[in-house]
Amino acid sequence: MAADRPSPSGDPSPVVSGGRRRGLLELALAYGLILVVIWTPRPVQRILWMVAAGAVAGMICFSFDGLDAMGLRRKNLRRSLWIPGAALAVSAVAVTVSFWSHSLHVPESPIAFVKTFWGYALWSFVQQFLMQCFFLPRIARLLPAGKSAALATAIIFALAHLPNPILTPVTLLWGFAACLLFLHYRNLYPLAVAHAILGITVAIAIPGPAVHNMRVGLGYLTYSHTHSRPAPPPLPSPQP
Repeated sequence: MAADRPSPSGDPSPVVSGGRRRGLLELALAYGLILVVIWTPRPVQRILWMVAAGAVAGMICFSFDGLDAMGLRRKNLRRSLWIPGAALAVSAVAVTVSFWSHSLHVPESPIAFVKTFWGYALWSFVQQFLMQCFFLPRIARLLPAGKSAALATAIIFALAHLPNPILTPVTLLWGFAACLLFLHYRNLYPLAVAHAILGITVAIAIPGPAVHNMRVGLGYLTYSHTHSRPAPPPLPSPQP
């Protein structure tokens, strides 16, 4: 078993228990199930989603190294609050540009806004958890350098957003930045908040027909403009 490597913040790098072979098998199984869910039509998709969620949850429990190792902690929280602050600044610029270009579309009231996006905000946390607490630690066991592990994790995160031509490059950039920031601060909460801010910004600043309402995989290909709405789907699956 490889020794944990220190991060710039003095914490060990997020490497899970177990050998390289087990880590590789878990990566292949989890990512394969996610891709199958993304590219499978309903109603089979709903069943496969539950299978994938159960399998990933089981692997996380089997390799559980504590909440602190997952970044579910208070340490470095205050130091990393600039991350959602930066996301808000980016959001403000994007919303302003979208407003002046007449492409901004938001729910009609604050209550409607919350009803529309609360599910996506929750799913943002889940995505960030999967990227930082499942994929990054296992890839870190296979690759020697933190930046290499961060880049590889970002690439597989972005590939899961194909064939969406907007979300794929956006998630590549965010995934790489988020992994590097996690390796430095080892706190998941600010990254999840920033993810939600940036995702909602994309949903309201870019017209639904252009981004296909944040859909990926089969859902992107079967998207219909007649079903356009100003919110991304709250679940990790396309909605044909």
